[in-house]
Amino acid sequence: MSAAQGRSSRKIRPRPSSVSEYIAAAPPESRRHLRELRAILREVAARATEAIKWGFPVFEEKRILFAFGAFKSHLNFMPTSSAMKPFAKELARFKTGKGSIQLPYERPLPKALIRRIAAFRVRELREKDVKWM
Repeated sequence: MSAAQGRSSRKIRPRPSSVSEYIAAAPPESRRHLRELRAILREVAARATEAIKWGFPVFEEKRILFAFGAFKSHLNFMPTSSAMKPFAKELARFKTGKGSIQLPYERPLPKALIRRIAAFRVRELREKDVKWM
């Protein structure tokens, strides 16, 4: 079989069009964390709408509040660097990037910390119209 034939026989999965579809299509080990994170964000940002942008779930209120995504060994929560800055000491135990936090599947989600960061981000957007990333 040629390389071209091998590629054409691969099953191509459609991109998810909703957050529910994204979670259903995610690796099994990530789904519990995805559902828990989604519930926290829905609670904190009750007026926000959900969407898929760049292949990742996002919450929006006129601008993107935060995004998240499932990876092989961790969940990536992206609340923006400005929303992370006040929590730098608490985030020191996590691998972080510019505006993102890696949450390993083998550890419970830091729900209280996520809730505080998300609430900060919501206030930041509503009061100062701070852009996402």
